[in-house]
Amino acid sequence: MNNGPIGIYDSGFGGLSVWRELYKALPNESLIYLGDGANCPYGNLSEEKIRLLAEKSVRRLLDCGCKMIVVACNTATAAAIEYLRAEFSSVPFVGLEPAVKPACLATRTGVVGVVATKRSLESAKFLTTLARYGEGVKVVKAVGEGFVEAVECSEEHTAATQQKVRAVIEPIIEAGADVIVLGCTHYPFLRDVFSEVVGDRDVRIIDSGEAVEKRVESLLDEFGIRADRDNIPRYEFMTFADEEYRRGLESKALDIK
Repeated sequence: MNNGPIGIYDSGFGGLSVWRELYKALPNESLIYLGDGANCPYGNLSEEKIRLLAEKSVRRLLDCGCKMIVVACNTATAAAIEYLRAEFSSVPFVGLEPAVKPACLATRTGVVGVVATKRSLESAKFLTTLARYGEGVKVVKAVGEGFVEAVECSEEHTAATQQKVRAVIEPIIEAGADVIVLGCTHYPFLRDVFSEVVGDRDVRIIDSGEAVEKRVESLLDEFGIRADRDNIPRYEFMTFADEEYRRGLESKALDIK
C-alpha cells in the first residue's frame, strides 16, 4: 500500500479529461495535477523542447511525493515518454496515444478518422501503432487547428469553435469514416461540439481516457502501491503559469466531477 499521490501532467487543461476518469474510478487515490499553462500548446514545439518541459514537470511532481506519473498529453507522450521512463526508471509511467487500435477494430466501413496535433500525427509512436493495427483500414488524419486554444480559453461552445470543428470533421465523415479518434486530451472537452457536427450520422467518437484509467489500475496492482481503502484523498492543482491559471484548472476539474 502507498497513500502517496498519483501525478498527472499535461500542457494545460486537456489532461483534466484524464483526471476525471481517475477521480471517478479511484476514489481513495490522491491526485496532483500539473497543467504547464506557460508553454501551451505543445503541438508545434520541437521534440527537444517538449522533452525539457516534460522532465521539468515530472521532477516537480516527484518532489511532491508522487508514486506514479500519468503523462496525460498525447504530444508529450509521443516526444518524451521513453526518455522519461529511462531517466526515472524507478517510477511507473502511463502515457497516451490515439486510440487507433480500438478504432480499427470497431470500424464497419473500413475508414477511421484521427484528429490530433501535428506533432502527435508525425511521431514514431503513432506511426508504429498505425502500422501495427491499421492494416486494411484507411486512416484519415487531420490536425485539430485551434482546438487546444479553444479549450484553454473556455470557448468550447462558441460559434467560432463549432466552425473550426466542422471544418475538420466534415471531410473525415465525407471520406467514409464511421469512427473518429480524439487524439489529444484537450479534445474531449469539445465532445458536445463534435456530437453536434456529427448529428444523426452513424459515427462513433472515441478517446483514450478509459484505457488510461485501466492501465493506471493495472500498474497500481503490479507495483503494490494502491492507497489504503480508508485513505482520505487530496486533490492539488499546479502550473508554471500564474495563480489565475491554477484556479482555472481547479475550477474546470470541479466542473467535470
